[in-house]
Amino acid sequence: MSPPSRRLQTKPVITCLKTFLVSYSLIFWFTGVILLAVGVWGKVSLEDYLALASDESTTNAPYVLIGTGATIVIFGLFGCFATCRGSPWMLKLYAMFLILVFLAELVAGISGFIFRHEIKAKLGSAYESAVKNYNSTDGGSSSKAVDAIQMTLHCCGVKNFTDWNTTAYFKEKGVPASCCKDNTKCLPESLKDLDKAESEVYTTGCFAKVTSTMEANLGIIAGISFGIAFFQLIGIFLACCLSRYITNNQYEMV
Repeated sequence: MSPPSRRLQTKPVITCLKTFLVSYSLIFWFTGVILLAVGVWGKVSLEDYLALASDESTTNAPYVLIGTGATIVIFGLFGCFATCRGSPWMLKLYAMFLILVFLAELVAGISGFIFRHEIKAKLGSAYESAVKNYNSTDGGSSSKAVDAIQMTLHCCGVKNFTDWNTTAYFKEKGVPASCCKDNTKCLPESLKDLDKAESEVYTTGCFAKVTSTMEANLGIIAGISFGIAFFQLIGIFLACCLSRYITNNQYEMV
């Protein structure tokens, strides 16, 4: 049993650690809410882009964000509860979870940076395949995705609008209407002739626009990702310190 004087000295330290850890847990919970929101937004807004990818891990990316965000939200609340309860085993469990999150985010960030060129190549191959097999009348998800991307990004083809010249769709109907700058002025006869179509459609390739946007924001995304990952170290330190203080001093919250 610790002397009363020692417990009186330790109580402010534990109270301070609890305050910091609760504040941290609330911030951690908020990052989970952000990930959850980004995952939902990605599923709704980027569905056309994801429809082009044949890789299951790519198409499931929004679900990964949603699942990760929901888990962080739950454990963020658990961290607040464990801190207020002053339970050493709960705090240790919370610290273990933060370690797992830290390692997962670190591995994901490093993997994304290392394999960025492979991801870029895979996206390019998927888009080329979608353009080659394009058929606006088949109702396929990849054809709808191509139309949506071309209309949204104001682009046409993979590298440029002439890519459509080698497709079966062009031989029958010409350049897709989704490439048109103004559908009211885009005539079917013009779309079948690349020289005439050049003034009526977007000439910049879609792949270049998508990748340039990704590369422009790569540094920002990497910085945020690693920043969030190392943010977990603060929570791990606070949770371990608080658990140790409570255990050593047999402190119980009244």
